[in-house]
Amino acid sequence: MRELVARVRAILRRARGNGHGGAESSLFQVDREGMRIACKGRWLNLARYEYLLLACLLERPGRVYSRAALMDKVWRDAGETEERTVDTHVKTLRAKLRAALPERDPIVTHRGLGYSIDP
Repeated sequence: MRELVARVRAILRRARGNGHGGAESSLFQVDREGMRIACKGRWLNLARYEYLLLACLLERPGRVYSRAALMDKVWRDAGETEERTVDTHVKTLRAKLRAALPERDPIVTHRGLGYSIDP
């Protein structure tokens, strides 16, 4: 019974987030109102679409987003933007994350499928 209660509490805690309008993980803090993301406690200097892309990936760590799904969620108002734009922004985002996390790359490429963030 204790294990069941502990699992339910863990699920509810993950579903609630941090209660401040943003998502949180051990590495990242998302401030949706301020449109900024911290990595290991330091705010990242992100462009608009880099922020939106990383925030989207952080909404559901481990979920694989196809390029088309990312285009719909992040570049919905960008008019005629090509899917390879996602690859370019992932590349620049990885470079910025490498400065904050030199020991690992949290963005995972799933060949033929899309991208996810390592939970």
